[in-house]
Amino acid sequence: MRMATTILLVRHAAHPLLGKVLCGRMAGVELDGAGRDQAARLGTRIAVRKPDALFTSSLSRARDTAQAIADASGLVVQPCEALDEIDFGDWTGARFDDLEGDPRWVRWNGERAKSCPPGGEPMQQAQSRVVAGIHQMKTSYPHGTVVAVSHADIIKAALLWCIGLTLDAHMRFDIDPASSSALVLWDGGGRLMWMNEGVTA
Repeated sequence: MRMATTILLVRHAAHPLLGKVLCGRMAGVELDGAGRDQAARLGTRIAVRKPDALFTSSLSRARDTAQAIADASGLVVQPCEALDEIDFGDWTGARFDDLEGDPRWVRWNGERAKSCPPGGEPMQQAQSRVVAGIHQMKTSYPHGTVVAVSHADIIKAALLWCIGLTLDAHMRFDIDPASSSALVLWDGGGRLMWMNEGVTA
């Protein structure tokens, strides 16, 4: 039997600015009550899978979600820069309603493979770093299960890489708060096992 690593890609739970503000790498974006409840239920579900390691983005909303998983599974939370949110540069902290009239925002959402947030990070660069991080997890846990707590666009970038689609296809599916998606990777290959499984499913 070939050795394989299961990577559970988990989006952080809900926070008060969700759907209103492009938070990006803003500091101090904490889970709200609904988010803490989501994270606790998510932790219980993930603990059943008996994961071997738990990594997280450095941002508060991801760390708090990861801590709920750690509390349920007995794991130690390990920071991983590869899982950090895209740097949205000048757009960080902007309201989505205000961005709608910006032609750069329209281009960013239609051409993720080529465009870049003003003063920020191209999604292609973000994809390269998260894929490199996933490969490192696979190397460290060649027949284990690893939980990686991150952000919607970063998870989308990883999934699109696995299934061989361009970043321009990022709008074809959603990654909801407190959802999990799973990749199974082995030397020379991998597959998507599930995507956007929510805590209420």
